[in-house]
Amino acid sequence: MDYPIVHPPLPGHTIRVAPGILWLRMPLPFALNHINLWLIEDGAGWAVVDTGVPDQESRRLWQGVFAGPMGGRPLSRLVVTHFHPDHMGLASWLERQFGIVMEATQAEWLYGRMLSLDTSESFVEASRRFYQGTGFGEDLLAIVTERGNAYGARIKHVPTHCRRLRDGSLLDMGGRRWRVMVGEGHAPELACLWCEDLNVLISSDQILPSISPNVSVWPSEPEADPLRQFLESLKRFRELPGDCLVLPSHGRPFVGLHERIDALLAHHRDRLDETLEACAQPMTAFDLQAIMFRRPLDSHQVFFAIGESLAHLHYLAAEGQIIRETDAKGVHRFRRC
Repeated sequence: MDYPIVHPPLPGHTIRVAPGILWLRMPLPFALNHINLWLIEDGAGWAVVDTGVPDQESRRLWQGVFAGPMGGRPLSRLVVTHFHPDHMGLASWLERQFGIVMEATQAEWLYGRMLSLDTSESFVEASRRFYQGTGFGEDLLAIVTERGNAYGARIKHVPTHCRRLRDGSLLDMGGRRWRVMVGEGHAPELACLWCEDLNVLISSDQILPSISPNVSVWPSEPEADPLRQFLESLKRFRELPGDCLVLPSHGRPFVGLHERIDALLAHHRDRLDETLEACAQPMTAFDLQAIMFRRPLDSHQVFFAIGESLAHLHYLAAEGQIIRETDAKGVHRFRRC
């Protein structure tokens, strides 16, 4: 893999990465402390891919971008790759600023809209039941109750309507054709964007240069098999040229798409082997996450770790290599057949 740009832009600043494309970086209040956004020259305006989180610092930085790198030219379109807070969080705000309509796949818009509005008690009850099944003790279940709907607490406003993108949709931005390629696993219907003329892929979180995106089972779909979806959809990107420039949402732009796909597939094969070996004895998802994630985890990261551990367990269970047994308290344990 090759990284053609050594140093990323400072928060709120831009670097030109390809003809008509600016790399904009925004800060995040997480361990993963940044997101890459992409500004694409679009006639008299700019198209933007993803938004950043809805906090005052991001809004302040955006105001500087409007006057600075964008040169006072308006946003002409807003493309959001998926519903996660760092990608969709400021969509409503940007819509209001420029009178535009968010473009997203239907599943991502609906998922974000649903989570932003769900204040029901049943949400917490379902979450507690789900995490109890993974092996959480009372201390962690108390955090589940305290968190409630963490998405809705952070994202209060998801657009009331959107322009729907589908796999294969063609977008004209800056006089060039961009094709939507849908990835799955990290999010339900994540939109990547491919421009053959520029040999550029905006890969969002589907293909990152140095880490695997989180692929998790969540309480909203407790029987899901997202790792299978991720690995299968990942293979579709092999049809693109291996020397294309990949613009990811985290990390630096890189060349080496096929090598990165191979590395991600190998990483999860190793994790599946590790999971199968661990299941020589009955194993909860909570037991497994301590094996898969040996570093200390904060209360935010532990939910991603549990979800990813469960994704590997569900994959192997669907393959018939392990079975799931449930005790009287609803705790699920997995063991080799």
